[in-house]
Amino acid sequence: MAPLLESVWQKKSNTAEAQEKCIVRLILYHVCVNLPVMLVSYPIFRWMGLRSSQPLPHWSVVLSQIIFYFILEDFVFYWGHRLLHTKWLYKHVHSVHHEYATPFGLTSEYAHPAEILFLGFATVVGPALTGPHLFTLWLWVILRVLETVDAHSGYDFPWSPSNFLPLYGGAHFHDYHHRVLYTKSGNYSSTFVYMDWLFGTDKGYRKLKALEEEEGSSKKL
Repeated sequence: MAPLLESVWQKKSNTAEAQEKCIVRLILYHVCVNLPVMLVSYPIFRWMGLRSSQPLPHWSVVLSQIIFYFILEDFVFYWGHRLLHTKWLYKHVHSVHHEYATPFGLTSEYAHPAEILFLGFATVVGPALTGPHLFTLWLWVILRVLETVDAHSGYDFPWSPSNFLPLYGGAHFHDYHHRVLYTKSGNYSSTFVYMDWLFGTDKGYRKLKALEEEEGSSKKL
């Protein structure tokens, strides 16, 4: 486990100008993209079964729906993200997100508007299919935001889920994706990494991790 606040990969920080650019764009995206989408999608979700009345759903229902959302989101996100790494889509859409080779928490939402809508589908498809209680939907969105901020933070905190949950990606896993040439980066998964493992798109990362562990063991001798 890395010491508190020890960076996993990052050897340099983003400039103040780069951080300001990210913040300004995020405000613009939330006002001009996310807000209209929420206003339009709410009545659609209501029509598909979303409810906000009492009583709250039983904890077992909430837990089972959240688990289903994570599994489905990982599957859909993986293929969408992998598609964004094809030449044309990367150049015209996904390269915006990769402007920051050294990501930080806020860059988790820094992306082309088309990508926000495209990959955002992976987050909402589960709730759209199940028509959950509004409480469950909010909880799901909060967990997704926390996960993606953690993955882009560049730090392996002692409390990071990657230290406790099997197959959880986290910052170390996702930083590799940002540091390698887009055609060879792999590590396309969202939260859990089973899709990369199944389709062999994490081989470069696993080789590098094994090499680092070997070098670390050699230094201790």
